[in-house]
Amino acid sequence: MTKAKTKTVTLKVSEKTMKKMEEYFKDKRRPKTPPYAVFQADEMDTVVTLYQSGKAVFQGICADMDARIWYETEKQESGTAEMKEASEKKKEKSQTSFVYYKNTIGSDEVGTGDYFGPIVVTSAFVTKEDIPFLESLGVKDSKKMTDAQILKIVPKIIKKIPYSTRILTNRDYNKKYSTEINMNAMKAILHNKVLLDLSEKYGNEADYIVVDQFTYPSAYYKYLAKAPEVQKNITFLTKAEDKCLSVACASLISRYAFIKEFDKMSKNVGFYLPKGAGELADKAAIKIVNQSDFSALNDLVKLNFKNTEKIQKELKM
Repeated sequence: MTKAKTKTVTLKVSEKTMKKMEEYFKDKRRPKTPPYAVFQADEMDTVVTLYQSGKAVFQGICADMDARIWYETEKQESGTAEMKEASEKKKEKSQTSFVYYKNTIGSDEVGTGDYFGPIVVTSAFVTKEDIPFLESLGVKDSKKMTDAQILKIVPKIIKKIPYSTRILTNRDYNKKYSTEINMNAMKAILHNKVLLDLSEKYGNEADYIVVDQFTYPSAYYKYLAKAPEVQKNITFLTKAEDKCLSVACASLISRYAFIKEFDKMSKNVGFYLPKGAGELADKAAIKIVNQSDFSALNDLVKLNFKNTEKIQKELKM
C-alpha cells in the first residue's frame, strides 16, 4: 500500500479572512503557537498555521483541499487570491541544505550588472532562532522580489538582524578599475570587509560563514593577497540565497540600499534612471551627456561596460 504524501500549501489572506480564520479555528487551536504566528490549529489531518503577516500554511495529506476552502473565502473577500503548493523537490532541497538550520554569517552583492547605480555588498548574521521570523516575512532572494516588497520588509529585517553594508560608488569604481583590479577583485575586497565586520562580533556564534559564490575560491583568495586581514573558513555556495537565510537577508538588504542610492541618483539628474545595462540605459546616458558633457558619466555609470563604447559611437566622439 502506497503511503499518502504530506503536502504543504501556502495562501496569502487579507485581514478580513484572517479574522474569519481566527473565529473558525478558535476551538481547534494547539496550546503552543509558533513564533510570529497568530495560531496553529488542527483541521482533521491538516495542521494550519496563520502568521501575523497574513500567510496561511496548510500541511497534511488533505492540505490542498483544506486550503481551497479558504482560497475561495479570500477570493470572495478581496476579489483575488493566490495559493501555492510547495514542490517536493524544492521542499526537500531547502530542508536538506546543511547550512539552512544553522547559525550563519552570509554575504551577497547587487549592482554588478547595472550600468547606473553602485555596487552594494552586505553581510548578515542569522541564528536558528531567527528562522521563523524570516520565513514569516517570506524572505528569499532579492531577484525574485519586487522593489516594493523589498522596501516593505527590509526595515523589519534590519531592526532584528545584525548586518554590515559597504557601498562602492561608480566614481570610486571607475578610479579603481584596471586590468589588475577587475570587478570580481573589487567584489572580493568588499565581501571580505563586511564579513570581517560581523565575524569580529559574531564569529564565535556562527556555525558557518557563507558567500554566494561568484568566482572560484582560489581566485577569491588570490584577489585578497594584499588585504591586511582576510576572512578564512568560508563556505562558497552557488545560489546560496536559496540555501542560506543569512545570504538571502544580505541580498535583500543590499538591494534595499541599492534602491535608495538609485533614487538619489535619479533625483540628482532630474529624471528616472533605468536599471540594468540595456538600451534604456544607453538612452539615459546620452541624455545626460547632451544636458552636460561626457565627464558627467564618471560619477553615474561603470565606464568599462560596453554601453560606454556604444554611447561614444552614437555621439560620434
